[in-house]
Amino acid sequence: MQTVLVTGSKGQLGNEVQVFASSYPQFEFIFTDVEELDICDRKAVEKYFAERKIDVLLNCAAYTAVDKAEEDVELCYRINEKAVGILGEVAAQYGTKMVHVSTDYVFDGTSYLPYTEDRPVCPATVYGKSKLAGELLLMDVCPAAVIVRTSWLYSSFGNNFVKTMIKLGRERDTLNVIFDQVGTPTYAADLADALLQIVSADKFIPGVYHYSNEGVCSWYDFTIAIHQIAGINCRVLPIESKDYPAKTPRPHYSVLNKKKIKSNYNIQIPHWEDGLRRCMAILAVK
Repeated sequence: MQTVLVTGSKGQLGNEVQVFASSYPQFEFIFTDVEELDICDRKAVEKYFAERKIDVLLNCAAYTAVDKAEEDVELCYRINEKAVGILGEVAAQYGTKMVHVSTDYVFDGTSYLPYTEDRPVCPATVYGKSKLAGELLLMDVCPAAVIVRTSWLYSSFGNNFVKTMIKLGRERDTLNVIFDQVGTPTYAADLADALLQIVSADKFIPGVYHYSNEGVCSWYDFTIAIHQIAGINCRVLPIESKDYPAKTPRPHYSVLNKKKIKSNYNIQIPHWEDGLRRCMAILAVK
């Protein structure tokens, strides 16, 4: 039986991987977060691998606070670049398959066509720059790794846009939501399923891949859908990005082209509205 080490197991994605683990009985899963394994500590990572046979490493750990990253640069890079490099070097040393999760923020969001994996990268934020630095370092130290970029992640676990819009919609009569930023919401459970399909595939094909749910919408459209499903009657008003006081710029266009991951791994991708309904059905009973 192969052993899969999942780092960042207490985050949105890591929690969803835990839910799916029982569907993959061919694997023994080890779930860790910083309390069990500090991935920024090279000696700790080396010791962890030396004491166990790790066949697959799925890195779900990341610093994702986009605004806070502008002030917390050192920690952001430590988790998103340095730790990724450590994991990659140790994985390569032990012949461990590595799958790492990245972000649409490696692009500047000025395109009008869905981003393919070979499009030039140009991050505009500390968060995006740190994630790109992690990608480049990983490709250097562990070229046999798989990197999966995703976008607009949400889940029934943790804090995210869906939960915030439900809370605010129930508290307020009106909400202003940005309509000129376009992308695709991604249900973390669908991404977790895709990652485990990659891990369990007959042929492991290294490289950079894109995964988000299918379809396209703005944050305004996303909010409208959330409120409709939840039965919330809050009035949602569309506003421009320039009218929203964000500390850091968000990509105006971050739609990802998923042709490569569908072709190489034969992954079926649900529409974002389908993912949203399934997530909110879980939230309704929590």
